[in-house]
Amino acid sequence: MRKLLLAGVAALAIAAPALQAANAEEIKQGGSMVVTYKDDVATLDPAIGYDWQNWSMIKSLFDGLMSYEPGTATLKNALAETYTISEDGQIFTFTLRKGVKFHNGREMTADDVKYSLDRVTNPETQSPGAGFFGSIKGFDKMADGSAKTLEGVTVVDPYTIKFELSRPDATFLHVMALNFSSIVPKEEVEKWGADFGKHPVGSGAFKLAEWTLGQKLVFERNKDYWEPGLPKLDQITFEVGQEPVVALLRLQNGEVDIAGDGIPPAKFLEVKNDPNYAKLIVEGGQLHTGYLTMKTTMKPFDDVKVRQAVNMAINKDRIIRIINGRAVPATQPLPPSMPGYAKDFAGYKFDVDGAKALLADAGYPDGFDTELYVYNTDPNPRIAQAIQQDLAAVGIKAEIKSLAQANVIAAGGEPDQAPMVWSGGMAWIADFPDPSNFYGPILGCAGAVKGGWNWSYYCNKDLDARATAADSITNPAKAGEREEAWRSIYLDIMKDAPWVPVFNEQRFTIRSERLGGPDAIFVDPVHIPVNYDQVYAKDVQ
Repeated sequence: MRKLLLAGVAALAIAAPALQAANAEEIKQGGSMVVTYKDDVATLDPAIGYDWQNWSMIKSLFDGLMSYEPGTATLKNALAETYTISEDGQIFTFTLRKGVKFHNGREMTADDVKYSLDRVTNPETQSPGAGFFGSIKGFDKMADGSAKTLEGVTVVDPYTIKFELSRPDATFLHVMALNFSSIVPKEEVEKWGADFGKHPVGSGAFKLAEWTLGQKLVFERNKDYWEPGLPKLDQITFEVGQEPVVALLRLQNGEVDIAGDGIPPAKFLEVKNDPNYAKLIVEGGQLHTGYLTMKTTMKPFDDVKVRQAVNMAINKDRIIRIINGRAVPATQPLPPSMPGYAKDFAGYKFDVDGAKALLADAGYPDGFDTELYVYNTDPNPRIAQAIQQDLAAVGIKAEIKSLAQANVIAAGGEPDQAPMVWSGGMAWIADFPDPSNFYGPILGCAGAVKGGWNWSYYCNKDLDARATAADSITNPAKAGEREEAWRSIYLDIMKDAPWVPVFNEQRFTIRSERLGGPDAIFVDPVHIPVNYDQVYAKDVQ
């Protein structure tokens, strides 16, 4: 998600409890809620959208073959009623639910599944998630443009779809639960073309009723939804252009139900210590890492010594103080609760003199000039200023480019722009709880493409091969072997230092008293940040 999901805003709850009605109260259908965000939504196209803000919106508009139990990272069937896996782990056959309708009224079939997977892996779509499908037979030919359809995806009949993999893939069912695997109707995509992301049509619990750019989006309940009892609400209004401090005040006044950008850091202690609002705060752990990228395709960051020097120049403890201590220093790309995390790896220590020496060795005794891109919502500009000061102490003069999230993401995806990016507000949160998810999209060669999320453009073919081998270990009895393989991959990445891992953050958000549901759906592990389908209103008569 990350999904970026992305620092101080999105969350992943680990081992969340099963969804239950709070206090066993009766949950009634109906009602509405208001959610605020500072920035407008870039797109609602599931093949393209990949930030914390639109991730849960897209999940409410579209469905895939697989999904997750509410509030958990436990897989369940979605549009697939059943599935089978061959003994060698390379053929997955899904039987689809009958009678599932798109928002335009047409029934979904296996042809739509085939079309959607061909679309997301077609380079012309420029999907940042294309690399997730690398284990499907024929993916390489799709990626290099020599094929227009995935050889390994076959329509058996209108309600049966078969996937043939080129290798065993321990993550494949998780991939089928990603937004990128959402099923879309061909006729609507062709009707709207590049504007499909502004006119989304899926089979999800909600459908888009209105989008006034720069002002609001309105979702309304899909009365024909295939899953009984969902969604709970009749309507959700997403108001954009709302400064987080103003959104919090409006929530306290009863005008807003969820402050989508989270609790502003400057107000955090005040809200936490107020008994009227402390009970409305929701806290969740998350598989999150906030990091600083260095574009390895641009000088001087093509020199590993320069990148190692930057790692040594950053005072992570000072940055964590800026966010009221709501994090721990990061030493590596993986967060501490992720399998494969190297507990005995200390990372690069804060060492100004050591950083200066490395820069001198690299031919930059007086430092150099560069640019640092940052998402313009607090606390990220303040964090960027702290990074700027740390870099200045070793001779690196970084000009801060503080921009809207969509503009930072776009610049990061270019090979010759955004030499440095602070990921805060966009930092990586696992799409699913597996170490491979912190590699492919943001550190692997597949993500080092125009429009991708590998903003360092780091590409190590040897590590790509080792990552593929690690994900081919599908036997649960060899889980330890697979975990150790990923551990060694990330330790070798740290030798190349394409990032500065800065911190692993906790998520704190706040909701109004009129909303019902367990905390797990407000810091849902996959509907980042909120499982909108499961939220209900307490005041429905």
